[in-house]
Amino acid sequence: MATLLRKLCESASLKRSGSNPNPNPNPSSERAPSPLGAFDTLPADILMQIVRLVGPKHAARLSLLSKSWRSLVSDNDLWVHFLHTHHPHSALFAETALSSGYPLPTLSAQSSPRGSLQHVYALRERLPPSVVIDGGSGYCKFGWSKGSSPSGRFATFLEFGNVETPMYTRLRHFFGTIYNRMQVKPSSQPAVVSIPICHYDDTESAKASRQQLKEAIYAALFDMNVPAVCALNQESKYIGIPHVSCCSALFGTLALYASKQTSGIAVNIGFQVTSIVPILNGKVMRKVGVEVVGLGALKLTGFLRKQMQENNISFESLYTVRTLKEKLCYVAADYEAELLKDTKASFEAVEGLFTLSKERFQTGEILFQPRLAGVRAMGLHQAIALCMDHCYSAELAVNNDWYKTVVLSGGTACLPGLAERLEKELHSALPPYISNGIRVIPPPFGVDTAWFGGTIIGSLSTFPGPWCTTKKQFRQKSKLNRIW
Repeated sequence: MATLLRKLCESASLKRSGSNPNPNPNPSSERAPSPLGAFDTLPADILMQIVRLVGPKHAARLSLLSKSWRSLVSDNDLWVHFLHTHHPHSALFAETALSSGYPLPTLSAQSSPRGSLQHVYALRERLPPSVVIDGGSGYCKFGWSKGSSPSGRFATFLEFGNVETPMYTRLRHFFGTIYNRMQVKPSSQPAVVSIPICHYDDTESAKASRQQLKEAIYAALFDMNVPAVCALNQESKYIGIPHVSCCSALFGTLALYASKQTSGIAVNIGFQVTSIVPILNGKVMRKVGVEVVGLGALKLTGFLRKQMQENNISFESLYTVRTLKEKLCYVAADYEAELLKDTKASFEAVEGLFTLSKERFQTGEILFQPRLAGVRAMGLHQAIALCMDHCYSAELAVNNDWYKTVVLSGGTACLPGLAERLEKELHSALPPYISNGIRVIPPPFGVDTAWFGGTIIGSLSTFPGPWCTTKKQFRQKSKLNRIW
């Protein structure tokens, strides 16, 4: 690679120096150096492949040699390649759809990149990595915005902590634990934080609780000297999620970003409940309606445990049941037909070998038939169909198909066959003028989908500009009140 770069530089510098490597005493035979030196005779596509091989740093150096090289190297397609290679987390989507901050650009404005992507790449390289914390209602994932996966995970404090402890103290301990595990000083990197808020209504007391938690998040992090915080909570317009009436809406929005979408219906199957949230241009359509179904991962795990006990399958811990759910369970395309099949399968867990049969698909079926688990609630497909019907009636956008993209998130949403079954049920439950064009996207990054949505924000070239609150801004209460 070094040899290739040296030859490129030597050849391209001929034009600037006006020298010729093979001087000829006959003036009539002298030829003016070509704009790209000896590489001028190569086809453009071959030349571009060579520039791709030398990498972004050396390509940037080549742009200093001459105007011709600068014009060649500044090609946006070249830097799209470098962004995808070195910043793989939906880099182009982030820069075209999210870089402006809130409010997000309209759908028509997301088709082309803004400005020079070479400049965007340079900004991203200089940007320090941010800490990304996805505090799910069951498990917390944390890591770096430039990482390929979360650095670690543990039980979320809101579910497993001491609820009698003051909120600020719990948050301080929560964030302190994460920074200790990541072995990083809080003062060195900004943070992207998503925290569940366990209030599903929009009463004054619920709003006050959300406001209190939001202030506690900022206070805890800024007291740890975090330079800037993008706190993805339910009131901050910095993140394009104002006035959310459901705690899971936030994770659904991050799942949309992870799937390279800014509009659609986000379905988050959380730890205790499932939420169906309509989102248009990054903004939750609260007035259209946020549906909440009282079925979550905990209910499915409990149902499988009961089925195993009834079939005399012994186990020692709920963790084993959860592992079997993740490894063996699936969603049947046709429940009645599946009952007639032999569906036995085995898995070697820590406690030994376990064999399940009908429990494998009956567990996931309660999402569509909650009565199987003794739950009086709508099926998942019925709740989504109701949300879609409200979106159709609201006529919120020129393109009235924005709600036909359904993005799933949450660990239970990773069950094989769920997306296909859900799409089938929606086509059956809705009239053709609504159901035509519906597509259901499974969690793009599995159980870590919401965390990856946070990394997309944390790795923006404009971060922490339009997305963050700094300590100084937080202290200026009157200014913050105007912003929020």
